[in-house]
Amino acid sequence: MVDATSSTSASSSLKTTSIATMLGAGSGIDMAALANNLATAQFEYRNQVLHDRQDTLNTKISTASDIKSMLLGLDTSLGTLVRSGSLAPTPSIANSAVAEASLSGTSQPKGTFSLEVTSLAKGQQIASTAYSASSDLVGSGSLTLRFGTVSGSTFIPDGTQAAVDVTIDAGATLADVASAINASGSGVTAYIANTASGAQLVMRGPEGAQSGFVVETTEDPADPGLSALAWSPGGGTGTLLTSAQDAAYSIDGLNYTSSSNTITDPVPGLKLKLTETNAGAPTTISFSDPSDSITSSMRDLTDALNELMSSLNKATARGGDLVTDPGARSLKTSMMKLAGEVIMPNATGAARTLADLGLSTQRNGTFDLDTDRLKATLEADPEGVAAMFTNGLYGVYATIDKIYRNATSSSNTGSLAGSITKYTEKAAKIDEDLTKVADQQETLRARLASQFTASEVRISGFNATKSMLENQIAAWNKSGN
Repeated sequence: MVDATSSTSASSSLKTTSIATMLGAGSGIDMAALANNLATAQFEYRNQVLHDRQDTLNTKISTASDIKSMLLGLDTSLGTLVRSGSLAPTPSIANSAVAEASLSGTSQPKGTFSLEVTSLAKGQQIASTAYSASSDLVGSGSLTLRFGTVSGSTFIPDGTQAAVDVTIDAGATLADVASAINASGSGVTAYIANTASGAQLVMRGPEGAQSGFVVETTEDPADPGLSALAWSPGGGTGTLLTSAQDAAYSIDGLNYTSSSNTITDPVPGLKLKLTETNAGAPTTISFSDPSDSITSSMRDLTDALNELMSSLNKATARGGDLVTDPGARSLKTSMMKLAGEVIMPNATGAARTLADLGLSTQRNGTFDLDTDRLKATLEADPEGVAAMFTNGLYGVYATIDKIYRNATSSSNTGSLAGSITKYTEKAAKIDEDLTKVADQQETLRARLASQFTASEVRISGFNATKSMLENQIAAWNKSGN
C-alpha cells in the first residue's frame, strides 16, 4: 500500500508532468497515462483469471441456491398440506352439540359409528360458609386435600392420588386461601364467589368419580379459624354443589365410562370431546373420503418434483453449472430413488412406497403419475394410503423432509448446502485476492509514475540546456558574420 505522503507527492508530480506535456515541454509523453497503462497491463491477466473464477463461483452459488429454495418450497408446502388434515378421513358428528371429533393419529379409522352420551364427566364442587368479605381473616395452619370417591356420607380414598397440603400463613384472608389452593398444583381450583349471603370460597376438583375430595384442616392454636373451611361428606361447614362423576357413553351399543370428557381412541384413531348428553337419541360419527384430495395432491407433488428435477438435470448435465458438484449429484440420486423407496416400513397393506401411490421415475429422470395404480391402491388399502399423509417418522412428508434436511445440512460437505458454503468461502477468498492485486497494481502504478516523473524532470532539464546551447551557438554564429 502507498502511504498518504508518497501518494500526495506522486499525485503532485503527475499533475506537473501532465501540465508540462500539454505545454509541449519535456518528452511530450503523458507519463501519468503511461504509468497507469503499464500497471494495468502488468496485472491484467491475474485480474481476468480471478474475475473469471469469481463469476463461475457466483453462478454455482446462484444455481445451487435456486435448487435449495425449490426444495424448501416443496418441503414447506407438503408439510402444511399434511398438517391441515385435509388428506386424512376427517371425522364429523351428525349432532355436533353432543361431541367434538378429531383424529388421534394412532391409526386411520373408517366407516360409521353410533354415539350415545348418557352423562358427562364432572368434578366435585363445594362452597364454604359465607364470610362478610373476601378480605376477612381465616386463621392460619394448613389445608389437606385428599382424593377419592364421595358417595352419600362416605369417602373412599384413592390410593393412587397423593394428598396435597396447602400452607396458610398468619394474616391470610379468604382470597389468600383461594390463591394458595390454585398455586398448590393439586388439580383443585378455587375462586371467591360474592353471593347474596356473602363471600364464599368455591373449590372445584378434577373430572372423574375418583377425583372427589375432602378438605381437612390443621389450625395454628395461636391463630384459630381455619377449621371453618374443612369439608367432608356428612361433616364440615361447607356445601356440596356438584358431585364428581365419570362420563358414561356407548358406541355402537357398547357401554363405556371415562373419568374425563376428553376420550382418546374409543375407536382406534378417533378422539372425542363430550359436550352434551343425548340419551335415547344416538347420533352418527362418520369419516370423509379423502381419495379425491389425495389424487389432486399427488398430481401437485408430481409437478413440483418435475420442476425440481428439471433444474437438477440441467445443472448436472454436461456443461451444467453443477456438473461435478457432489451435493447436487447426491440430491439427484436421492430423487431418482424416491418412487421405489419404502416409506412405510411397518405397513401391512398395499401402500408402502410412492410407486404404490402412482409415482414413477422416467428414463430422463422426470416423474409421471399413474392414476390407475393410485386408484387401485386407494381401493385396496385406503387406511394405509391415508396413513402415508400424516405426521410421523414415516410417510410422504417425512421422506421429502429427510431429503430436504440432508440437502440443506451445511455441516455435511457432501450436501447441496455444504457446496454452497464451500463456494461462498472460495468467492470470499477471491475477493481478498482481488483486493491484494488491486493494492499491488496501485503500488506499481505509483512507483512507475514517480520514476517517470523524475525522468520527465531530467528530460525537461536536458531540453532547457539544449535550447540554451542552441541559442548561444546561434548568437556566436551571428556575431561572426
